[in-house]
Amino acid sequence: MSIAAEGASGSPVSDAMDRVRETGDVVTMFAAEYFVTVDRARREALEDAARFGRELTGVVERGIRLELAAGMRITEHAAGDLIRRAEALVHRYPDALESLSRARMTVAHAEYLVDRLDELEPAVRDGLVAEAVALAEELPVGAFRRALRKLIEVHRSVTLAERHEAAVVRRRVVVEHVDDGMAWLSAYIPAVEAHAIYGRLTAIAKAIKAHDEAAATPRQDATSRDCDAAPPDEDRTIDQLRADVLSDLLIEGDTIVHPVEARGIRATVAVTVPALALLAESDSARAAQGLAPAVVEGVGPIPLDRARELCGSADGWMRILTHPETGMVLSVGRSQYRPPPMLRKLVRWRADRCMAPGCGIPASRCELDHTVAWEHGGETSLDNLAPLCKGHHTVKHHGGWRVRQLPDTGGALEWTSPAGRRYVVQPERRVPVFRPADAADAPF
Repeated sequence: MSIAAEGASGSPVSDAMDRVRETGDVVTMFAAEYFVTVDRARREALEDAARFGRELTGVVERGIRLELAAGMRITEHAAGDLIRRAEALVHRYPDALESLSRARMTVAHAEYLVDRLDELEPAVRDGLVAEAVALAEELPVGAFRRALRKLIEVHRSVTLAERHEAAVVRRRVVVEHVDDGMAWLSAYIPAVEAHAIYGRLTAIAKAIKAHDEAAATPRQDATSRDCDAAPPDEDRTIDQLRADVLSDLLIEGDTIVHPVEARGIRATVAVTVPALALLAESDSARAAQGLAPAVVEGVGPIPLDRARELCGSADGWMRILTHPETGMVLSVGRSQYRPPPMLRKLVRWRADRCMAPGCGIPASRCELDHTVAWEHGGETSLDNLAPLCKGHHTVKHHGGWRVRQLPDTGGALEWTSPAGRRYVVQPERRVPVFRPADAADAPF
C-alpha cells in the first residue's frame, strides 16, 4: 500500500503542519551528517589503533563502542547499532545516505533498509539497493517495511522451500518470565499456522464481545429474550479476550465456556496463487518462467508445494487465482447494504490493510466502509467499499476528513485533511477493470 501527499491551502493549521515538516526535514538532514561523522570517528579510531600496533580489532572496536556510548549517554548495544548502520550507509548504501541527506527518506526508513539488506547474501543485496531506496522515498515507514520485506521474499523465493524446511526443524515453544507474576508464551512455528491461530483467536474474541454487547442491549420484545443468557458483565478488551481464549484452548482443549456464537470458529487465511505457477515443477522452474510466487495474506511468499496443499485443502482457505475469473459479484447496487461474502473478501484482499494513510492494521480486522455513505446514495460495490480500522472509520465520519475513491485506479483512496492536505492511499493489489471496446475499435 502506498501513499502520496499533496500540498494544502494556506490555513493556520496547514502553515503549522508545513513548519513541522520543514523542521523534520532539517533533523533528517542532520541525521545523515551524524551517520557520516560516526563512521569517520570509527575509522580514525581504527587508524590510531593501527599506528600504535594494536591489532586486536575486536577489542579496539569494543573500546570505540564504549567511548561512543559514554559520550552520547546511550547503551553500548545502541552505540554498536549506530556504528554498524553508519558504516553500512557510508560504504555499502551511499545512495540511501544521499537520499537521507536530502530528506527524501526518514531515519526510520534508512535504519530498516540497512537492517534488512545486511541480512542478505551480497549478490541478492546489491541487486535490491536501488529498488529499496526508491520504495523508501515513496512509502511511509510501515508500508515501506512491508514492501521491502515482500521485495526480499520474492527475490529469495527460489530457495524458499529449502530455507523453510531448514527453519521448520527449529520450531519450538518458549516461556519467558517477566515481572508481576506474568510470562510470555512464544511459539516459533510456520507463519501460515501462526496467522491462522491469531485469526481464530481474534474471531472468537469478537464473537464473545458481540454476544455480550447484544445481551447488554434491552430488548423491546420480551418473548425474544434469551432465557439462558446471564446478566452481561463483560468488560475485557479484545486483546484480553484473545489471551483468555488462547488459554482456554490450550488448557481445556475447547471453548465450551464461551457463548455459542464463539464456538466452532475455525481459521481463515487467503492464499493467492498465479494459476500457471501451480503447473510448475518447483519454485526454480516457476521463477525461470517469470511467474510470481504463491503468497499468503499477511505472511508473504510460501513454497509451491505448500501452496498446492492449501489450494486443495478443506474449507477455511480463500483461494484466489490471479487470472481473471467470470461470475464474481462486484456490486449489488442499492439492493442491499451488507456486501455479499465474496465481495467482502475481495475488498479486503485488494486492500490487504486499513486504507487510511500509514495504517498497518490487517484488512481482516477492519470494518468495511461505504466511501459514499449508504444514506447519501452510496452503492454496495467494489468501487465504493474499502476496509477501515475502527479508529480511522470514526475519523472519516466525524473528524472533518473527506475521502473519495479515485476512478480507474483499482481502489485508491484520496483523503483530504481538514487543512486541505491530500493523501492518496494505494491498495496492496489491483483488481482487473474490464471495459467494452470503443465502437471505433469494434470489428465489423
